[in-house]
Amino acid sequence: MSKEESKQKEFINPIDKDKITENPGTLPYAHTAGGAVIRPTEKGAIHGKSIAAMQQQTDRQLRQLYDQMKVLSEQAEALKNRAEVSRQIYDADMNFEPVIGHTYHLYLRKNGQYVLSMVSREEWGKSIPFEYISKVSLLADHTWEVLDENLDRFEYE
Repeated sequence: MSKEESKQKEFINPIDKDKITENPGTLPYAHTAGGAVIRPTEKGAIHGKSIAAMQQQTDRQLRQLYDQMKVLSEQAEALKNRAEVSRQIYDADMNFEPVIGHTYHLYLRKNGQYVLSMVSREEWGKSIPFEYISKVSLLADHTWEVLDENLDRFEYE
């Protein structure tokens, strides 16, 4: 057999043509014995996992927002209470000009009029002429902070 005869003789591949490709990366399965197993995924499984992950993330963010709203609500309630106490104090009888940062004492007369005093209930002794309400301090924004409150007065109201 000459070279020309061998050239003319066509090469016959023993592998089935349906099982080979020129672009093995496009095959939906491994093209070599040592290749990674490639399994088609179900759309429903991917969708379910994605929805579960999204739901978990959304729930976490909603919890964070709820916690932030709770803190803001508590701050708003404290500010509202401070404003109410400040209103009561500014409506009270006071015979002095309060100084920022100093401590004062709020009392209630029998006639329902509030009185702001520099004298604490301990300094009055046993002859206190008023009902003790609270110990307060004037803040820089001219609202009042309650430092101590007579909780006994709320038990029977």
